Amino acid sequence: MPSIEEKYDVCVVGAGHAGCEAALACARLGLETIIFTVSVDSIAMMPCNPNIGGSSKGHLVREIDALGGQMGINIDKTFIQSKMLNKSKGPAVHSLRAQADKANYSMEMRKTLQNTEHLTIRQAEVSEIITENDVIVGVKTVSGATYHCKAAVLCTGVYLKARCLCGDVITYTGPNGLQAANHLTDSLIEHGIEMFRFKTGTPARIDKRSIDFSKMEEQFGDKKVVPFSFTTNPEDVQIDQVSCWLTYTNEKTHEIIRDNLDRSPMYSGMIEGTGPRYCPSIEDKVVRFADKERHQLFVEPEGINTNEMYIGGMSSSMPEDVQYAMYRTVPGLENCKIVRNAYAIEYDCINPVQLKPSLEFKKIKGLFSGGQFNGSSGYEEAAAQGIIAGINAAMEILEKEPLVLDRSESYIGVLIDDLVTKETKEPYRMMTSRAEYRLLLRQDNADLRLSKYGYKIGLISKERYDWVIKKEQLIKEEIERLNHVNIGANKETQALLEQYHSVPLNTGTTLSELIRRPELCYEMLAPLDKERKELPEEVIEQVNINIKYDGYIKRQIKQVEHFKKLETKRIPEDFNYDDVGSLRLEARQKLKLYRPISIGQASRISGVSPADISVLLVYMEQMHYKKQHEK
Repeated sequence: MPSIEEKYDVCVVGAGHAGCEAALACARLGLETIIFTVSVDSIAMMPCNPNIGGSSKGHLVREIDALGGQMGINIDKTFIQSKMLNKSKGPAVHSLRAQADKANYSMEMRKTLQNTEHLTIRQAEVSEIITENDVIVGVKTVSGATYHCKAAVLCTGVYLKARCLCGDVITYTGPNGLQAANHLTDSLIEHGIEMFRFKTGTPARIDKRSIDFSKMEEQFGDKKVVPFSFTTNPEDVQIDQVSCWLTYTNEKTHEIIRDNLDRSPMYSGMIEGTGPRYCPSIEDKVVRFADKERHQLFVEPEGINTNEMYIGGMSSSMPEDVQYAMYRTVPGLENCKIVRNAYAIEYDCINPVQLKPSLEFKKIKGLFSGGQFNGSSGYEEAAAQGIIAGINAAMEILEKEPLVLDRSESYIGVLIDDLVTKETKEPYRMMTSRAEYRLLLRQDNADLRLSKYGYKIGLISKERYDWVIKKEQLIKEEIERLNHVNIGANKETQALLEQYHSVPLNTGTTLSELIRRPELCYEMLAPLDKERKELPEEVIEQVNINIKYDGYIKRQIKQVEHFKKLETKRIPEDFNYDDVGSLRLEARQKLKLYRPISIGQASRISGVSPADISVLLVYMEQMHYKKQHEK
C-alpha cells in the first residue's frame, strides 16, 4: 500500500501550549517544522482555567517572553481582565494574572502559527516514533504516513490514552470530547521509555444567566494594567475589563460531598492515576482539610462571546446528580444550570528523570519533550518547557550548544531542574517557594535576566536586545546618582516626610537612603530631586526595587556565587560511579539512574547526601590531578 512520505527538520507532536512554543521557536530559527494536532480547531486550547499567569506562573510567562516566546504576546491581545497578585507583599512574589477570552486566545495563537514561515500544521494522530541506532529519524501517523525528521518534540499534553470520568460514566476522549491519542504510548514503551499514569480535573461550567451575582463579591481588574510581554505597548492594554466574582462553599456543600464519596471515582478506585497535590479536587479539599468550614470559589467568565462561567476551586469527578446538588448549595448558584459537567481526566505521561536538563531523552538522541507529557501541570509550565525543548531541538540540528538555564537565573531553570532531578509522583506545579533565589528571579526583571539568551539563539531582534542593554545602563547610572545626591534636613524635606508619615531627619542623608524607607519610593521624592531626568517607567521600577532591597539582593548574589561553583563542576557523560568506592549504594544507584551533568545537580537528587557529594568531589579532584600528571 502506498503511503505519504515527507521530510522536515523538526516534527512537533501536539499543538497545546508546549507544542506551539516549540514549533514557533524551531520555525523562527529557519528550520522546516511540522506540528501535528488531533484537531486544528483546538490549537492552544485552554481546557481548564480561563487564565494565564498567577502566582509564580506569571514569572514563567515573562521568562518565555524574554526568550522570544509567544504566550505573553498572545494573552496581551486576548485578555479580558488583568490583575497583579500579591501586591501587599514584596516584589519577589508579585505575579501577573490575566483572564483570557478562551476562544480568542486559541484563535490568535492559531493565526500566529498559520502565518509563520517554515511552519506546517497537520491534523493527524502520531502513532509511532521511528529510530535508528537510538537516534530519532521520523514519526508515523495512524494513516501510515511517514514524516522523516532530524529532531522531534513530544508535547502530547493529556491526550495519551486519555479517559474522562464523571461518576461512573467514562468517556475515552481527551478534554472537551476531543479524540484521544491511543497508539503512541505503545511505541514509546517499545523504545524503552518509562510511562506514568497521572490525572487532573476541571470544574463545571455554569450558564451565566442562571447565577445570582448579588450574593457574590465582585472582583475587579487593576486600574492600571501591566502587560505580560516586554514588547507590548502598555497603552494598548488599558481596556474596559470584565468582572470576576468570589463566593464560598459551606457546611451543606461539604456534607453532600462526604455523603457521596463512595460515588467519586477518586475514592471508589476507578481512577488509577495520581492527582495533583497543589490543585486538589473539591472532594480532596473536603477530606484533607476537614476542619475548614468553607473554601473560596472564583466565578470567572470564559470569554466575551460565551455565557459559560468557570467555577475555580471546585473541580470534581462526582456524578452529574451530585454535582448539581453540591453546586446549588453555594451562594449565588442556587438555581445554576450546568453547561459542561466537571470531570477528571487520566492520561499517560513519562517519568521525567529520563530527560537531560536540555529536555532531550537520554536514551534517544534528537527526541525532546515538553509540557504535561513530562509530568507537570499548567499552561505556563507547559509553554516554558515547550520553548526550551524547541530551542534545543533546533540547537541539536544546528550543531550548537543546548540552552540549559540554571536555578539561579530563571524559574524555567527551577522547573526543569526539579522535573529531571526530583522524583515526581504527581503532576508538578510551579510555586514561588520552589525558587531559592526568588528575590533575584522577579517577574519584573525577566528581560534583564534572559534576553541575552533569546538574542544569542536568534529569537530576539538586535533592536530589542539593544534596548535591554540601554535599560540596564540607565538603571545602573540612576542608582549611582541617587547614592550621591545629598538631602539636607531643611523645611522642604521635613514637610515632604511629614506628608507621607515618615520620620523627620535629624541630619542630612542621601536620596537612596530615603528610598529605602518602606513608606517612601522614588516617585514620592521627586520634589526633592532637582536634577532628576525623565526616565521610562520600567527603569524607575527597577531603580526602586534595587535600592529598597539592596542588602537582601547582595546576600542572594553571594549565595548564587557559591551555587555556581558546584554547577560549573561538570561530571563527564561516561562517568563510572562504580569506580567511586566510598559512595553509598543508594547514592550510586541514584546517580547511575539520573546521570547528573554537574555536582550541583547531583546534590539535588533525593537519596544523595552531602557526604556522598564530598566523596564525589574528592574522587573527581584526584582524577583531575592524575590526568594533569599523566600529561
